[in-house]
Amino acid sequence: MSIQLHDSLKMAEKEKALPRVIAYNRIDGPGSSLDLSEFQQAFWKLPDIQDKDDPAVKWTMNLPRTVGITIDTGTKIEAHPFNPDLIGVKSVEYKTEVTGSLGEVIPIKENWLLKIIEIFDIKGVMFILKNLREGIQSSGLGGSSTATIGVCILANELAGRPFSKIQLISLASRIEQSFGVSITGTQEQSNVIFGGVMDYVWFPWGKPGYPDTGYGESSRFELIPPENYGLLEERMAIFHSGKARLSSEVNLAWRNALLTEVGYKLHFNKMKVAYEFREGLRQQKWGHVMKSIDRYRKIRTKLCEGYMKNSIDLLERAKNYHCTTFPLGAGGGGGVLLFSPNPESLEKLREDLKGIYSEIPFKIRSRGHEINNAKI
Repeated sequence: MSIQLHDSLKMAEKEKALPRVIAYNRIDGPGSSLDLSEFQQAFWKLPDIQDKDDPAVKWTMNLPRTVGITIDTGTKIEAHPFNPDLIGVKSVEYKTEVTGSLGEVIPIKENWLLKIIEIFDIKGVMFILKNLREGIQSSGLGGSSTATIGVCILANELAGRPFSKIQLISLASRIEQSFGVSITGTQEQSNVIFGGVMDYVWFPWGKPGYPDTGYGESSRFELIPPENYGLLEERMAIFHSGKARLSSEVNLAWRNALLTEVGYKLHFNKMKVAYEFREGLRQQKWGHVMKSIDRYRKIRTKLCEGYMKNSIDLLERAKNYHCTTFPLGAGGGGGVLLFSPNPESLEKLREDLKGIYSEIPFKIRSRGHEINNAKI
């Protein structure tokens, strides 16, 4: 039986306590794209999981993994009272609105968020989405996936939490991918669920020996505790290339390369580099972090030259200050991560870029999302 939310949301509106979720974006790096299902499945093999205390978790070295760094940009999703017989989704930034009746939502790209609401069998509600910061759409920070998993979290709360965290990750990833919204894996979704500076080791079919786990499952390791976030923040910056991104074309090129002998070998090398990135962050060996970023970027560029489109000038400028760059997401434009082992070098680069490129300021967050006023 459908859950009617109209009356309770009207009351919440009067009390200025509408249910909402704030879902935060992530910075990716070496290991990104290994969370796509094709890559998880192509490179995964049954590991010899060690139970002993091993901070380096060497048994994960050759498994697909991704490091996510949660930052304070993202999307606010708020539930508003709506026509008792309908559901709706409205985006403030994109100036779009879609509505429908339960059982009648057509499974097309434009309806992907509306379909999620329908899945939870709730009605009389309009979800309104608004970015926390203006002007950073399509910046390689996982925006569409952040919105998708945020809608899943809020709908799950309003429906009484029928799904687990891992089920929500799976639901968000599969809906976004299947509806053709973007080529996505499980990294951004996991980041919103768990947050922090987190190393994810992917288990595409669930963890061996744990029959209740499935797609979306990962082993997770905190690499940097919140009290040390400042050490990483002072070595990182994000600037926008000022150009539109070509994420779908780049991701498609990478997927096609996986089906060739040369491409497969290049992709395979990513796992070792991603592990080096993980260990560099965990041990705060900032020179190792920079080397892994350079190596991963070069592999990606060999697989698809378009990855560096619109980011070449930023890379050349960074080299002049002993810094490096990493186009975020699938690259091609949008947000570019700048990194230097030396904070002073990064500050000099930041000064050089003023007036040429726009910076996206950020702080690292220990949580991937916040829920408010969910009990109505």
